[in-house]
Amino acid sequence: MLFGLPQTRDPRLQLLKNVVLFKDLSMRELAMVNSLMHERNYLADEVIFDEGEEGQGLFLVLGGRVKIVLPASANTLLLELGPGAFFGEVALLDQSLRTAQARALEDTQIVVLFRAEFYSLLETHSAIASRISFQLARVLAARLRQAVLNAEHHQAT
Repeated sequence: MLFGLPQTRDPRLQLLKNVVLFKDLSMRELAMVNSLMHERNYLADEVIFDEGEEGQGLFLVLGGRVKIVLPASANTLLLELGPGAFFGEVALLDQSLRTAQARALEDTQIVVLFRAEFYSLLETHSAIASRISFQLARVLAARLRQAVLNAEHHQAT
């Protein structure tokens, strides 16, 4: 940081800036959120979280690839995610159990924003947390609409 301003050349900040949840944040605000995130590294085929575990936070892929599967349904593949994608976002809102398993497809680098840090952000910097929450609501609404459309399509066929 130079003169109190975050380094805009920081590759992690640049990646975060391109994530829809953080698109409305300034670089200074983004640097603040970044400071709350915890970096994790996973080996290929390592479980990130399991179906049935309590959700603790949102995960963002920095490098590598992650698959989201339903182990109870013969490992049905739901999603494959790469750098810039996020998953587990519902855990920022509630303490419900994970409905799927997340597993690294290759060596993968992830950052996690835990619910406790997000709640702390809500208390200390409510404007930042509100902008993230608004984007989160938009993403969840779009995913719900898509799920309804997919269900209607499957019923019609």
